[in-house]
Amino acid sequence: MTDSGITPIDDAPQHGPRPLPLFLDMLRSETAASPERRAAALAGLRAYQQADRGAARQLPAAAHHAGRARLRDYGGSGRPVVFVPSLINPPFILDLGEDRSLLRWLAGQGVRPMLVDWGQPNPDERDLDITGHVERLLLPLIAALDQPPVLAGYCLGGTMALAAASAVPVAGLALLAAPWRFGGFGDAARAEIAALWNAAKPACRALGLVPMEVLQTGFWKLDPARTVAKYEAFGKLDPTSAAARSFVALEDWANAGAPLTYAAGAQLFDFVEADAPGNSRWTVAGRAVDPAILACPVVDFVSTSDRIVPAASAARLPDTRRLGAGHVGMIVGSRARAQLWEPLAHWLAALGNRDPRHAVGSP
Repeated sequence: MTDSGITPIDDAPQHGPRPLPLFLDMLRSETAASPERRAAALAGLRAYQQADRGAARQLPAAAHHAGRARLRDYGGSGRPVVFVPSLINPPFILDLGEDRSLLRWLAGQGVRPMLVDWGQPNPDERDLDITGHVERLLLPLIAALDQPPVLAGYCLGGTMALAAASAVPVAGLALLAAPWRFGGFGDAARAEIAALWNAAKPACRALGLVPMEVLQTGFWKLDPARTVAKYEAFGKLDPTSAAARSFVALEDWANAGAPLTYAAGAQLFDFVEADAPGNSRWTVAGRAVDPAILACPVVDFVSTSDRIVPAASAARLPDTRRLGAGHVGMIVGSRARAQLWEPLAHWLAALGNRDPRHAVGSP
């Protein structure tokens, strides 16, 4: 079960917001009273589209595969630490650049990070929901390793990593901005998300997929003014500056991403509406998924200024570390190393050689 291929990080480059017509409608609305701001934002959008991106960076070769999913090995030493990214947006937010890569930094600290790359779904997988992604893709990748790993899940990947840790022995679990109590999104946000899904559901059902554009629309609605303002600001930057290069890398990630299978999208929106995880009504691989019955060590890094995964949606675990950073900033922001990377590395080091053979909660 090896794959010697090296995957270029080139999912994004249409080099513009997805979908562009909706972005332009939002731009017109937000700048209706200021033609100058509209012109500045359009100039920033043009500069972003035309930015020199250089050669495509590459994800490491895959050590194991399960269906379309790959487990990419970043080297290092010791027990594997499997990073589980969200199904939304590509996995390379955890390896965004030479100086903004949590995974490459950890590999230099005596850690052996491995990254789940979910790959590209197709309409034939329309019935593969989030539960199925855990059971049919994530658990086989874990089983392919020579010892139980530590799991570290980011965003929805944390929700899925917690499910996996409830089903098989693992040496530890780290949650990074991971939603668990979906009721914590608040009534207003949940109502908007439900309206978005109800409008998109017929087309998604016909496609068998939930396009990234549907999810991107929801993200923009969180703060449309900020979305427009960041392009205004970018247009004023020196395109060769570190700040400009950083903006382009992050926007390419944010505007990229494979579609979700229809069932995964439907289950995600159902999580938001009915909160099966937070109400202890989610079962994976025949076991109840409940953070209270996990036998392995668990740490939860929660962002107090997260607009995408509110702090109120966290699992409320005994070892919860609160960070003053945004959802993405906690991973790649200017303070990410001090706020997240180093504390995570210290927590991993403290696990030592713990025997996880019996570290599975009771069903």
